[in-house]
Amino acid sequence: MNICILTYGSRGDIQPFLALAVGLHKAGHSVTLTGPRRFADFVAANKVEYVSLTGDPEELSRAFNNAGSNPFHMVTSMRSHVLGIAPQVVSQIVLAAQKADLLIHSFAFTTGGHSLARHLNIPDVSIQTFPMFAPTGDYPSPAFPHLGKLGNYFSHWFATQVFWHGGNMGFRQIQHLLPDAFPRKLYWPFANPDPRLRTPLLFAISPSVIPASAAWPVNVSATGYLFIDDENYQPPASLSSFLAAGPAPVCVSFGSMLHDKAEKTGKLLLDVFSQCKERAIILTGWGGWRADPVPENILYLDAAPHSWLLPHCKVFIHHGGAGTTAAGLRAGLPCIVIPHAADQPFWGRRVHALGVGPTPIHIKNLTAPRLLAALSETEKPLVIAAAQALGRQIRAENGLEAAIRLIEQEKARFTLKNHIL
Repeated sequence: MNICILTYGSRGDIQPFLALAVGLHKAGHSVTLTGPRRFADFVAANKVEYVSLTGDPEELSRAFNNAGSNPFHMVTSMRSHVLGIAPQVVSQIVLAAQKADLLIHSFAFTTGGHSLARHLNIPDVSIQTFPMFAPTGDYPSPAFPHLGKLGNYFSHWFATQVFWHGGNMGFRQIQHLLPDAFPRKLYWPFANPDPRLRTPLLFAISPSVIPASAAWPVNVSATGYLFIDDENYQPPASLSSFLAAGPAPVCVSFGSMLHDKAEKTGKLLLDVFSQCKERAIILTGWGGWRADPVPENILYLDAAPHSWLLPHCKVFIHHGGAGTTAAGLRAGLPCIVIPHAADQPFWGRRVHALGVGPTPIHIKNLTAPRLLAALSETEKPLVIAAAQALGRQIRAENGLEAAIRLIEQEKARFTLKNHIL
């Protein structure tokens, strides 16, 4: 089967789909992955065919960070970024999908990917790394706080309406610029009343973290996380030396978050680690700040694979991105979530509800006393035991195998349906 995967965003958005691409290839399928140009080398190292898309996700990250958790502002930010690059991106994904037998699309391509699949008369599968587009009262849409059963259900419906209407405002403009390349009409993947025709919606989330909801329709499944391990990673000498020089450190990563108070946050971290006499590895990512001179108890790194680094650490402080949260939980570490924007407060609340970390601290409310108190909570035996137990559960799952099985089933189902019709 020739499969094209459409995705866009930061490394945390791309990496689960790279894991899926590698897994599908090992299962005997031909796979093309699309994503931002800046990740071309990362994907190439895993021997996956990659089509680079126009645009810099760093700009989108900055826009999302400025939007905070406001769903209107998030859609507006995405729309503003998308409209500037849409004609080039549409041309690129249409070309990438021409030989595909099946399309897989992530959040950014939920509508466009499905509509393109219909245009090409091939099946499609939607894979989300956060719980969207499947209304339930069990928990809210990621952009909302907990609102009770009815409120939670409404938040999912409302977020879907905002996504559909706000995200499709620029469709006519794209259609005008590319009249023959793209479908004449947009379709919603999950609206068809006949379940045989609904696009499968797979949540790449551990059922131990988000249990399946009884309200989910038959086309919705939770596969488990999609992980890829960098088995060839060789740590730099500075990292090996730092780890060998003392007890397990705290790891800090704010991923691709770009914040105008990065220096203030960086100095606060140094103050906290000095007060509590902890060693720390700080992954600076895109927007990090570094002290000069560097204290002896601190090691700065641009990046390191979470799958390799986190098992060497004792606590994980992070922004609450879906992929970063998954990595921390898998490692069995107590986590302190400092949300910046988008779905991050949702994952921070989930970490706390699971008993594997303290109440999240939003970046705008971060203070040294609050972070010191949070670190103290991670020392509690119940929190450590809960984190270790959850880590064991997640490591025992095989989300990749489950996702591949469901993708293959969808291709067979679609072929049978067309044969009957």
